[in-house]
Order: sequence, then structure tokens, then C-alpha cells
Amino acid sequence: MRARSLLLAVGVLTLPMLASANPVFMSADWAKQACEAWNADKGLTEKLQESGWVANHKNRGYKTLRVSRGDCPAAAPLAELRIAPKDGKALCVQAGSAGSAALDTDADYLMRAETRRWLEMGRGEYGPMRAMMFGRLSFDGPMGEAMGNMGPFEGFLRLVGSVPGDTSACPK
Repeated sequence: MRARSLLLAVGVLTLPMLASANPVFMSADWAKQACEAWNADKGLTEKLQESGWVANHKNRGYKTLRVSRGDCPAAAPLAELRIAPKDGKALCVQAGSAGSAALDTDADYLMRAETRRWLEMGRGEYGPMRAMMFGRLSFDGPMGEAMGNMGPFEGFLRLVGSVPGDTSACPK
């Protein structure tokens, strides 16, 4: 009986550590992992360079992608990735919580969806066209540019689902 109690106590004590093994979904720490995943994805790094997508950075040297969860408070920080042309690729060069600088929606992107919708898109259940058409994904940014890069755009949505994150809490 003593060994059983000890195992139960160890299990109860380690459960919080297991639950917090992944960063909060769309938090600053999650964004840093998403940045690494971006740089490992040839469909994003190479195709977005080849298409000229990454070159539309308004002379700042980078494009900004901000993502957020619609079921979290509006005051919750947004995750941000900065993508720049580097070494002949479209590389993520910085990630974390979004700053207060306004986006230039002629070059930058803001995407918002409920957590369950992000996860559905991340599993490939549907792509960006269907998500936007049915109001599951709100999108601000250069629509024509995004339409011309639907494959990589869908790849980004899949990337969001591939980066582990704790969905039981909102970013703080």
C-alpha cells in the first residue's frame, strides 16, 4: 500500500510539469518554436522567396505575421513572426509577442481564429480559402499577394498545427 501511495504522490506532483511541457499556444515562447519550424520548412522558405512574397517588406527588411486566438481575451498578446529575405530564402528572423507598432496591411498579415479552428486547419481538415469563406479565419493583409501564394499560405496553417502548444490557457 505504501508503494502505491508513493506512486500516486509522484504522479500528482509531476502532473503540472507534464501539463506545462509545451508553451501556451500562440504565446511568445510558442512563436519562437514556430519560427524554428518555419525555417525548417522548404515550402515556406524557398517558395516564398521564389514568388517574391518576402520582398514586399516596405523597405523595413522584414514582413510581419501576427496570429491570435479568437476565444482568448482581446487584451491577450498576439504572437508575431518576422520574415526576411536572407541567404536566398524567406527566413523567420525574430519571433515573440507582437509589439505595439501598427501593421502595414499592404505587406503584413494579421490572422485570427478560434483555437479549435486553428487546430482544425493545422491538421489539414481544410485550407485557408474555406476557412475565410466560412468565417473561421479572419485575415487582414495584402489579399492578392496571399491568393498568389495559396500553397505556402496553407503550409503556414499546417505549421501552426505542428508546433505543440498548451490550449488550456491563453497567452499572457
